[in-house]
This record gives sequence, C-alpha cells and structure tokens, in this order.
Amino acid sequence: MKRLDPDKLHVTYLPGCTAGEPVLPRRYTLTHSDITGKLFLSIGDRYCAEQYSGFYIRWMRDEVLAELVDEEESPVFRLYCHVSGGFVCGTAGWRYDILCYHLPHALEAIRYGDRTLYESNVYLDSTPVSIYFKSTNKKYDKVENWGTIGDYR
Repeated sequence: MKRLDPDKLHVTYLPGCTAGEPVLPRRYTLTHSDITGKLFLSIGDRYCAEQYSGFYIRWMRDEVLAELVDEEESPVFRLYCHVSGGFVCGTAGWRYDILCYHLPHALEAIRYGDRTLYESNVYLDSTPVSIYFKSTNKKYDKVENWGTIGDYR
C-alpha cells in the first residue's frame, strides 16, 4: 500500500467546523492532483461541492466523499465512490480496481487529516468503515465493509 506523505496533504476546515468540533456529523471531501500528487481534504458538516465542481474532476469522478455520522446512537463511517454512469472516464471494472487500490491511501489521508478529532475521541477509531461503490453496472454497485477507521492510522 502506498503510504501517506503528510507534506502533500492539505486540510481545510469549512466554516462552522474546527479540528475538534462538531464531533458528529463530519463530512469529508477528498480530491487530488495527478500532476503534483497533492491531496486536498475539506472537513465540515457538509461536503465541499466547490472542490469537485471543476470539469476535470467531474470527468474523472475520482473524488472521495465520506461521512462520519451517528446512526442509531453509534457512529458509522461511510465512503462514497463513483464507479460508472454518466460522463465518466474508464470502464466500471477498471475504475473499481483502481479505486480499491487507492482507497486505503484515501482512508489514511482522512484519518490523518482529522487526527485531532480521532485522538480526542478514541472510541471513534472503532467505527466501522463501509464503502459505497456507485455504478450503473450491478456487479459494481455495492457496499463493502473495510474494517474500522482506526485500521488506517
């Protein structure tokens, strides 16, 4: 697995959100630059639509959207990936394989980028991670369990 280079991770807290508050809900928007290898993580109580609204990102559809929310009084971590459908680069199988290869790195970036929250609320590290793959191809339109967020420390 590719290891995170903290110098290439740029974290932005959206208005109303800080490194420690609110604990829940938290929404993460993660994009990257293929040219520089830099990762851009926005953290807030909403997704940062401006971050993934450019033409290139809409065409590649390789943004990662995730949320840490309460469900029935216990936290859940959901990550959403666009595999196929609409105007998107590549076949569903190819994109699914690429996403599965890069997702551990993306989860590590999210966990590291919001480490103050996780270190202050240690119980959150045991939050289960569910990956929602969205596809027009039924084979790839599915949910997978990927351990806990603490697995990506």
